[in-house]
Amino acid sequence: MIEKVFNFAEVTGEKNIEKIINDGNAMINHFVLPKGEGLPKHYSNSNVYMIVTKGILSIGLDEQEITKYDSGAILSIPYNVFMNVRNEDEETLELFVIKSPSPENYKEV
Repeated sequence: MIEKVFNFAEVTGEKNIEKIINDGNAMINHFVLPKGEGLPKHYSNSNVYMIVTKGILSIGLDEQEITKYDSGAILSIPYNVFMNVRNEDEETLELFVIKSPSPENYKEV
């Protein structure tokens, strides 16, 4: 078999943060955030791509006001940006976060 298959958890409405892939080329995480939940505020440690698959993402970047993105939105966030990721809405938020290259191999250009 050439391909390798990765699975991620079903959305249950409970907070869930899981690392799916981290192979040096990329890191792929799966986040499920119920209303009022979020990630710790932090700086992006690579090039970050956020894919919203369910709900509404509320995110503040650096000094910008919180902006909301609906399901289907894909955000590209550069390295070293301060991020405040939250779910401020009723529907459970599900998103995938792709970091490329994987933070362990990231070198600022």
